[in-house]
Amino acid sequence: MLPKELLTDFLSVALYLLVGVIFAVTPIIVSSLIVKRSTGKMREETYESGMETIGSAWIQFTVAYYIYALIFLAFDVDVLYLFPVALAYGKYAIRDLVEVFIFVGILSLAIVYAWCKGVFEWKPREE
Repeated sequence: MLPKELLTDFLSVALYLLVGVIFAVTPIIVSSLIVKRSTGKMREETYESGMETIGSAWIQFTVAYYIYALIFLAFDVDVLYLFPVALAYGKYAIRDLVEVFIFVGILSLAIVYAWCKGVFEWKPREE
């Protein structure tokens, strides 16, 4: 049999997950009940903005676009790791600050490398 404290912890986690699921599902249900659905010819178009579409929506992006997006995603996630460090400053604040500068410096080297490779230069597509 599990101790009472462990069962209480499991109940807390289960309650937290239940509230999270409720917060995620409630807007979907409410919007499906409230929003009026439209039908018609323009509904089936690629962009429903009231304007006639020109050309196809299937276009190819250059590889530089995806590399740029991946670099942004990597930096976005890595910057999130700076928040716990900022909150955990304590007895060794100078050491933590040096570690943050090293971390940001390594990230900056990735930006410099991408810049030297020309990732941030948007060249027009040749057709």
